[in-house]
Amino acid sequence: MGSKKTIAIVVLSILLLISSIGFIVTLKNKNKVQIKTKVKEVYVEKQREEIEKTENIVFFGDSITELYPIEDIYGNLPVVRSGVSGFKTQDLLDRMDSMLYHYNPTKVILLIGINDFMPDKSEENQQYIIKNIKKIISEIKKHRPKAKVYLESIYPINYKMWKQSSEESDNETIKHLNEQLLEYAKKNDVVFINMFDELIDEEGKLNEKYTNDGLHPNTMGYAKITRVLVPYIYE
Repeated sequence: MGSKKTIAIVVLSILLLISSIGFIVTLKNKNKVQIKTKVKEVYVEKQREEIEKTENIVFFGDSITELYPIEDIYGNLPVVRSGVSGFKTQDLLDRMDSMLYHYNPTKVILLIGINDFMPDKSEENQQYIIKNIKKIISEIKKHRPKAKVYLESIYPINYKMWKQSSEESDNETIKHLNEQLLEYAKKNDVVFINMFDELIDEEGKLNEKYTNDGLHPNTMGYAKITRVLVPYIYE
């Protein structure tokens, strides 16, 4: 009888030992899972913070943007040149996803309007240009609310050099358009960059030293533009 009791005690002890080992293993595995989960949470949070810190600067516009050698100028900065020759305001509106949102911008440098203006300088078309630029900015704010918008003024032209039909009064009209854009920018948390005044000569037209055709900037023109933009790029 005593032998049977001893065996029972030994078996019970073994079972208790196995149960304890199982509990410890389970506890260790649970701790490992908790640690792994915590590490993953910290990693994900760190990644999110890094993404939020990343500057994605998108230059958005027409041929003046397309020809701007931003990769050479801004080096390792995360800049994107998203401009297409001949594009008008409606062209940008039609391609917001592929030309802008796709790059998840934190800054947008917007320059558009001259291609709308050149063939039709009527008051009606001027208001159409203003309306579309406002709509572009409104769409950016809606779909990328954290992105800072920088609106460049419409650039001046040199009516003596530009081969297409242009008149001396064109720059006065462009200046008037820019004044309206400035007022809009002030009321809508948009940074307005008055590039018009930076590029004109004493006669109020696009300075010859900044262009080869009267419309598009040349190397010196882009150098001047860059000097104006750099403070905004790095702010």
